[in-house]
Amino acid sequence: MTKHLLQLFANLPLRLIHLLGALLGWLVYLASPRYAARLRENLSASGVCVAAGSCKALLHKAISEAGKGVTELAVVWARPLDKVVPLVRQCHGWEHVEAALAAKRGIIFLTPHLGCFEISALYVAARHPITILYRPPKLDWIAPSMEQGRGKGHVILAPTDMTGVKALLKGLKRGEAVGILPDQVPGMGEGVWADFFGRPAYTMTLVARLAQSTGAKVILAFAERMPRGAGYVLTFKPFPVEFSDNREAAALQLNQEIEELVRSCPEQYLWSYNRYKVPAGATPPESV
Repeated sequence: MTKHLLQLFANLPLRLIHLLGALLGWLVYLASPRYAARLRENLSASGVCVAAGSCKALLHKAISEAGKGVTELAVVWARPLDKVVPLVRQCHGWEHVEAALAAKRGIIFLTPHLGCFEISALYVAARHPITILYRPPKLDWIAPSMEQGRGKGHVILAPTDMTGVKALLKGLKRGEAVGILPDQVPGMGEGVWADFFGRPAYTMTLVARLAQSTGAKVILAFAERMPRGAGYVLTFKPFPVEFSDNREAAALQLNQEIEELVRSCPEQYLWSYNRYKVPAGATPPESV
């Protein structure tokens, strides 16, 4: 039943799906004080805006964009791959991807919670093999749709455990691509505390370890939503620095590059994500 409803919704025009998403974003914001407070706090503390008027406008856009990020999942997951990929109307930086693959270096794609992060991997998967680090959803009923939607094309789904890490390593050693959400909060022992928009955030060390052990090219990916449901602009940007051998310094480098990408389109970042939570068993930071 869920699958059929998702398919019906996915067949609607993207413009309408985004309009409904904006409405959903506001409904959730008004109905959930906890959600609303976290979104406001994360956005306000980030420092991406300073003038009261501009901050209010940015908040309103972020509320709507968060809702679009939910409803557009129907399109990305339920439509066939050959109907999803053309929604990327413009692509910048693909030459960096082709160069890394031609050199058989392997690629670590970093796709933060920014824009339509689900479509980035599928764009690559329509052309090349890519192993995606995948954390099963807390809601069991949505898992089949999520796995089917994310597993299209040349995608290999890897769980967020040691089995998944081994799968990522194997893919990189074959000269293939892997995909990671770099601003996802890792489990205890899998990260370090590093500054993110002026506040300590538990940050994964996996990206730096993979890059250093395999020599893979690290590339940031961002699919920006175009106005009025016109599609997406996908940008691939090479990570500009080599990771430090120091875990804390490497985590800070990672966060700084994510920050720069977010600042380019702050209204489309998922500010409601609980980025600053303390993982179970982890010691809260004193200072960073």
